[in-house]
Formats: sequence, C-alpha cells, structure tokens
Amino acid sequence: MCARSIPPGEAVHWRLLTTHTVDDVAEALAVVELYRRRWVIEQLFRTLKTQGFDIEGLLIAEEAPLRRLVMAALVAAITVQQLVHARDGVHGPTPLRPVTDAFEPEDTPLLEAFCKTLEGKTERQKNPHPRGSLAYAAWVCARLGGWTGSYGKPGPLVMPNGWTDFHAAKRAAALLKGQTNV
Repeated sequence: MCARSIPPGEAVHWRLLTTHTVDDVAEALAVVELYRRRWVIEQLFRTLKTQGFDIEGLLIAEEAPLRRLVMAALVAAITVQQLVHARDGVHGPTPLRPVTDAFEPEDTPLLEAFCKTLEGKTERQKNPHPRGSLAYAAWVCARLGGWTGSYGKPGPLVMPNGWTDFHAAKRAAALLKGQTNV
C-alpha cells in the first residue's frame, strides 16, 4: 500500500471485511465503531501485558493474591489508557477532562512542580495544555516516562513508566512529610 495524500474532493473507496451483516451506511458505521472500540481494548491488554505492567511475568502461585494484583494492574492500566486518550487535549466540541478523572486533587502541586522541571525554554517544549486538565497531567506523565516530544505521540508503553514514576515521587514526598498512609 502506498501512503499518499488524497486531494480534496477525491473519493476514497473503503472496504470493511467483517462477519457482521451490513446492509446500509448506518450499519457499516456501527461496525466501524465496534472495531474502533476493539482497538481500545487491545491497547488496554497491551498495557497490562509484557510491554506494560507485565502481568504475564507474575510468579504468584496462590489464586487470591494473583487476582488482587491483576485487578490492581487493570485499574492502573485503565488510568494509563485515560492518559493516552487525553494526551492531545480537545478535538471538536468535547471539553477537556479534569485531572481528577485520574488523579487526586492533592496531586496537582506535584504535577505542576514536575511540569516546571520538564518544560524546555521554547514554546514547543512547554506543556500546551491548561493546568487542571487530564491532558496537562498526561503531558507530565509522558515526559516522566521518557517521551522527549520530538518523536510521535506518547502511547501505552511510555505512559505507564511516567505514571509509576509520578506515584513513586508522590510516595517519597509523603514520606518526607511524615505521612505513612500513602
């Protein structure tokens, strides 16, 4: 397949191979939506498995502790997916999601402190998202995870690293303050 840009006004003919019955455009669009959702689920499992939280490498023989750890990893993977989906900010009429969708309100000062240390001097190297948005936090986690901003978009392999680094720093800061319940 050759990658080329399609001139405005030129028609594109798409073929969707599926086992679902499709009799009209509405049904075709519904099937496309199903496959779009499936991709999101595939990315969630990718985050859970070897390239992310590595649940396949767990060496826990007892079922109950293994289930609890896998469920905790699933919650973390869902949070990482929220960050991946929020990384670009607003597209269309959808408002920015608040940072509290994936973080505690008291995490904001630490996110902002990290942001100050991760931003560069040029506009391109600065966090383009407003404070208090999940997109702002996603940019911070991506940078903590090793994303430099000079290549592609941070995805489900970079975000877990930044997210876990953020939470390690949060625990360290709480220990320095004498808090033991973090």
